[in-house]
Amino acid sequence: QVQLVESGGGLVQAGGSLRLSCAASGSNFRIGTWEWYHQAPGKQRELVGRITDTGSIYYADSVKGRFGISRDNAKNTVYLQMNGLKPEDTGVYYCKGNDALVYYDLDYWGKGTLVTVSS
Repeated sequence: QVQLVESGGGLVQAGGSLRLSCAASGSNFRIGTWEWYHQAPGKQRELVGRITDTGSIYYADSVKGRFGISRDNAKNTVYLQMNGLKPEDTGVYYCKGNDALVYYDLDYWGKGTLVTVSS
C-alpha cells in the first residue's frame, strides 16, 4: 500500500504565509510527477501546481508569483510554499503523486489539508 499524508494547513490572515507538506509512505513505488490541487467551498477541484521528475514546473495563473512547489525525493515529499495568501485561497488542498515505477497510469491521492485565510 502507498499512502499520501498532507500537513501544514491552518488559519492565517490575508497576506500571510503557509507551507504545506505531503509525504508518501509504503513500498515498491517511486513518485515521478507531484501535483497540488485546491478545492474552494462549493467549487470544483483545480490544479494549483505541478513538478515533474525532470524538474518542469507549472503553476495556475491565480497563484503565479505567490506560490512555490518543490520536492525532496529522499524524503518522498512534496511542498507547497504559499505566500501573500488571499481569502479566495481558502479551501482544501490535496496532493497527488504519479507512480513512475509502473508503465501504466497510477495515481495516489492524499486526504487533504484545510487552509483558511481570514480578511
